[in-house]
Amino acid sequence: MFGGQGLSPYYLLVQLIGGGFLFTAFFMANDYTTTPMSKRGKVYFAMLFGAFVFILRKASFQEESAVAGLLAANALVRLIDKASMTKPFGVVQAKKIIRIGTPKKRPAGSVLTEKEAERIPAAQVTGSETAGTISDEALNAQERRRGNKAARKRRGGQTRMEVMYKSTRSDAAPITASAAILKGLADDGGLFVPTVVPALDRSFEELAGMNYKEVAYEVMKLVLTDFTQEELRGCIDKAYGENFDTAKIAPIKDKSGTYFMELFHGPTIAFKDMALQILPHLMTTAAKKNHLDRKIVILTATSGDTGKAALAGFAGVPDTKIVVFYPKDGVSAIQKRQMVTQQGDNTCVIAAEGNFDNCQSGVKQIFTDEALREKMEAAGYQFSSANSINIGRLVPQIVYYVWAYTRLLRNRRISSGDEVNFVVPTGNFGDILAAYYAKAMGIPVHRLICASNSNKVLFDFFRTGTYDRNREFILTSSPSMDILISSNLERLIYHIAGDNAAVNAQLMKDLSEKGVYRISDEMRSKLDCFYGGYADEDQTADAIRLMYENHRYVIDPHTAVAASVYAQYQTETADETPTVIVSTASPFKFETSVMRALGKETDMDDLDLADELARTAGVPVPQAVASLRGAKILHKGVCGKDKASMQSMVEKFLGL
Repeated sequence: MFGGQGLSPYYLLVQLIGGGFLFTAFFMANDYTTTPMSKRGKVYFAMLFGAFVFILRKASFQEESAVAGLLAANALVRLIDKASMTKPFGVVQAKKIIRIGTPKKRPAGSVLTEKEAERIPAAQVTGSETAGTISDEALNAQERRRGNKAARKRRGGQTRMEVMYKSTRSDAAPITASAAILKGLADDGGLFVPTVVPALDRSFEELAGMNYKEVAYEVMKLVLTDFTQEELRGCIDKAYGENFDTAKIAPIKDKSGTYFMELFHGPTIAFKDMALQILPHLMTTAAKKNHLDRKIVILTATSGDTGKAALAGFAGVPDTKIVVFYPKDGVSAIQKRQMVTQQGDNTCVIAAEGNFDNCQSGVKQIFTDEALREKMEAAGYQFSSANSINIGRLVPQIVYYVWAYTRLLRNRRISSGDEVNFVVPTGNFGDILAAYYAKAMGIPVHRLICASNSNKVLFDFFRTGTYDRNREFILTSSPSMDILISSNLERLIYHIAGDNAAVNAQLMKDLSEKGVYRISDEMRSKLDCFYGGYADEDQTADAIRLMYENHRYVIDPHTAVAASVYAQYQTETADETPTVIVSTASPFKFETSVMRALGKETDMDDLDLADELARTAGVPVPQAVASLRGAKILHKGVCGKDKASMQSMVEKFLGL
């Protein structure tokens, strides 16, 4: 007898059920466990504690003491879970979730199933570890994924983590993605980087079932968080459609177990289309979101491919103008022809004496000229950039690394969670940096293989930790990589410095004033996922020839640099990790170099040579090249390589 009441079976059953339901609601709301348990298991467990509540109620001789009994049960649960609990209401450190709450640790980047996710309590998503920052102190991709899933759970699945953008050179207040896209370059000369790198919130299996547009949305929604779903999907739909000659957008070709991701199926037959077909839409959308009342002037330096891709993207776009500088003798014949025949009253193409580095330095100096900025604002203009220094260029490039991984999974070349290598022909460091961000978002990457040509400043950097541009500039058959100042490397330097703007700013100052800087040993230790290699002109030509002889597959010189470096890497490491080589341009953009490497006659007009290449490769001449026949040369401007000469051309075009 308790409190004068008899414990009849009927009464006991009612109390057990009532107490069980009460505790179940409280238990599941707080998710008090880090051990794997099904929903049914939770109910049974809660029912037992319901009995405990009932006994405490009766022992207290008060019907109103149910709450006290429930709190006592709660205290007991906390004692049981004490090993992993650090804060009330189920907030658990992500690192301890891995150690306590998972039967075995998965490889970095592996994906939780929905059932597994349900077993994990809410994780704290503030701070560097669980928020997914890119520093080495951050948790691995698996922990970041769990932390982000917890954030969505706490917010009811309605709100994504907000990603802001800050400069690599100062601690100025972060700005939104749309504002960063409009500005292009920070006021202090730094590049915009995300304050946090979110993890993918779809499983690899889910992504494998999607088309390119769908994958693009799932990736870009996480980092362009101030764009609405309607805005972002609209930009993506306009960017990736019939302007590409394949519905796959970025098909992957298997050549004896090495995979070539072809990024040259857009309107200008180079990988720059992958980002520059969407950038104009992102930029015009951003202008509306930010109530911009000035016209946007795209100011861009190109080593060959960016120029035409940017011109094609922005030509005819209302309230924009575009100015492209290219090195007069530093691009291929087809690249030059593509640019100087560009139509559109809002376009301007100028050949600059000197090399790409001169063009790029001049553009950066024009960007940060305060007097010119004031003059432009008075005339109703604002600068932005289409180079990969613009975060709006870089974000869409992350997409195709996620795409590549999930295509290999879809085609059963890998299993979910398996690591892959990416080999990226690299000049300005934007393309391989996008792969680095893809890795940070959860793609399991073993090595990022940075392939340089004879301008091997990046190869030397990864081998020594010293970046030194004080060397001879070499014109090669892969002109888009003829670069000695790799602008996007600054973003990586910032991250491996622990997101320290002061450290990065000093190194960039050393580069500007002395032409050289050296990173610390601690920073070098954070580059272990990178491998640097290079191929000279002979090795590049050999790679083109061998690929054709062995596979009847014709590649351009930039892709050949990557193929050659990958062969060197295999010899050096015997690494058998599945590998994707990023094929950045069509061989038709560099037909003279390709045909010469194949031992073919090259003494003819560039368009006639394209016909010969088509017969050799057994593929039709791309429309981007065929359309150049009879095209009128519209842009004949030439200027010096200094900032003053370049700026005068800009002012003349804008009528300032």
